[in-house]
Amino acid sequence: MDRQLVTGVVLAGGLGRRMGGVDKGLQELDGRPLVAHVIGRLAPQVGSLLINANRNRESYAAFGHPVVADAIDGFAGPLAGLHAALAAATTPLVATAPCDSPFLPEDLVFRLFAALTVNAAQIAVARTGDQVHPVFCLCRRELLPSLAAYLQAGERRFGGWTATLAAVEVAFDDQPAAFENINTRAELARFSGA
Repeated sequence: MDRQLVTGVVLAGGLGRRMGGVDKGLQELDGRPLVAHVIGRLAPQVGSLLINANRNRESYAAFGHPVVADAIDGFAGPLAGLHAALAAATTPLVATAPCDSPFLPEDLVFRLFAALTVNAAQIAVARTGDQVHPVFCLCRRELLPSLAAYLQAGERRFGGWTATLAAVEVAFDDQPAAFENINTRAELARFSGA
């Protein structure tokens, strides 16, 4: 896999409701913001990296990667972040990971790419057991018009959009803990020092 073909995007555009409305990506885990953990794992897997953020853009820009905001108003969720990334990317492929998943697999993009290529799919998404993790995906940039139309119709569900595509699920049953996400202060405390 030529990682120069892939733009990575860290999805940090949410409201952090379950964490009391704070910006999740900037909350610290073991002395570093969650987004720094995600960047550390995703950046080596891709040619370039973007951060999707709608608040605290200056703080995110300090991590040294371009920051793109949602083009769709109202904190429309991770699909709006992917939409912004697809519009900003210049590579044929875009990989996503949420800012609250600091343990993501170090071979995430490679495995998604292999499945995307072998299956001639439009999008590859991670899965552990019966649980699909669509915000960990690799998709073709040419899907931008499809996603724009889906969002303009008022739809927001990631799984609803992928159901309309030639999608492939990629099993990561060998590392289910890699997809743990940190949504609450209690979860942040539980994972600190883990």
